Order: sequence, then structure tokens, then C-alpha cells
Amino acid sequence: MDLTLPPRVTDRAFARLAEICEATGEDKALRVAVEGGGCSGFQYDIRLDDPAADDLVLEKDGKKVLVDAVSLPFLANAVIDYSEELIGARFVIQNPNATASCGCGTSFSV
Repeated sequence: MDLTLPPRVTDRAFARLAEICEATGEDKALRVAVEGGGCSGFQYDIRLDDPAADDLVLEKDGKKVLVDAVSLPFLANAVIDYSEELIGARFVIQNPNATASCGCGTSFSV
């Protein structure tokens, strides 16, 4: 894995996070983590959370995206985006470290 660059968050993802925070009345951060499991070996865990001491914090206009230290090597050089399609809307990860992924896009292998 190439660890030269941290993940990047698109303006669209930050905008959607701002909409979610406004709708829920909570000013939470978006946590993007990698866990063991899924059909390809690893899976993404994307949820609202509070920052922890060892998190990488990516911030724009007061909105924060968090990546924990364990997940960071798996997400190096990745792009965190938000996608709206006919089949649904969701946060998506474009991960150059993934050598294979499942059809739903939440599970991958390295």
C-alpha cells in the first residue's frame, strides 16, 4: 500500500454531511473506518461519531471527516465521496488500495 497521501474528501461529501447535521440537529463528524469482514475480507464502516484522540481529522467549513489510525493505511490516497443514483444515495470510497471489491461497494480486499 502506498501511504504517501491521506484520504481526500470531496466537496459533495462535505455538503451532504452538513445537510445530515442540519436535519438531525447534531453536529457530529463522519467516521470512515475499515473493519475485518464482508465478502471480500474488509468492509467500510461509515457512521456519525465524535472525534477520538488518534483520529486523522479532515475538515471543511466546520464539518469533519474522521479516520482512525488503524484504518488510515487502508484508506491512503482514497477519495471519500457522496453519490446519488437511481438505485440510492450513499457515501462511497474510491480506494486505490483495493485489489478487489464486491458488487455493493462496501467490501474489499487488499
